[in-house]
Formats: sequence, C-alpha cells, structure tokens
Amino acid sequence: MGSVETGLMVRAGVVIPEGELAWRFSRSGGPGGQSVNTTDSRVELSFDVAGTSALSDVLKTRALDRLQSRLVDGVVTIAASEYKSQWRNREAARERLAVLLREAIAPPPRKRRPTKPSKASVRRRLDDKKRRGQTKRLRGRPDD
Repeated sequence: MGSVETGLMVRAGVVIPEGELAWRFSRSGGPGGQSVNTTDSRVELSFDVAGTSALSDVLKTRALDRLQSRLVDGVVTIAASEYKSQWRNREAARERLAVLLREAIAPPPRKRRPTKPSKASVRRRLDDKKRRGQTKRLRGRPDD
C-alpha cells in the first residue's frame, strides 16, 4: 500500500495520484461506545475511473468494463466503517480500492487450448464401458 504523499500503489507501474482520490467522512453506525455519535469515523473513498490519467487507455477500458456494475457516472466508491478509528478506516478503504483496481486491470486469462484424450485413455474408457455392459447383461433373468 502506498503512502499518502505518493498516492495509491495499485501494482508495479500503476499509481493513483492522491489528488484523484476523493474522501468523505461521516458518523459510523458501528462500534464506538460513548464516542460513536461524535466522531466522523466512517470513510467513503471515491475514484473517478472514467476521468483518471493514471491508467492507460487499455487499462481504463478494462477497468470500466469489469467494474461496470459498481460505477456511478464512471466513479467507484468504497465505504469503510468497521473500525472505531477514522485513520484505520481510511487505510482499510485505500487497501480495498487497491485490490479492486488490481483485479479490474488484470490481463484476461489465457484461452484454453482444447486437447484430445490420449489413445490409451480412450481404450480404457471403452474397455470399462464393455465391462459394465457385460455386468448388466448378466444381471438379467436367465432364459428358459
């Protein structure tokens, strides 16, 4: 995870500048005891995927396609409120955004190369089928 000064490290060669991250803070409904109603510990981290200059055109297209269901006007938002501390919630939101973007810009998996079964495995399969058929034939009633 990158530091606050350098931006958000997504993967080698991809860093989101801190200026492109938008933060919002609000009161959290989670744990906190007496301070729960006075501390703005809930964090929302927003990132404009469509308008970023940190991603190349290929990566941006890939991210927009894969995050389509999570985007609102090209912006993805991560909320974190599991900790009492605003600082820990900020760190959790940064980490979650980095993981989300890392998965979204990952290259597509290689296409599967179709393979044929070996001659020996075909032979074994056919032999087993014959054996099973023979067993089932022997289960029938004997002829009179």
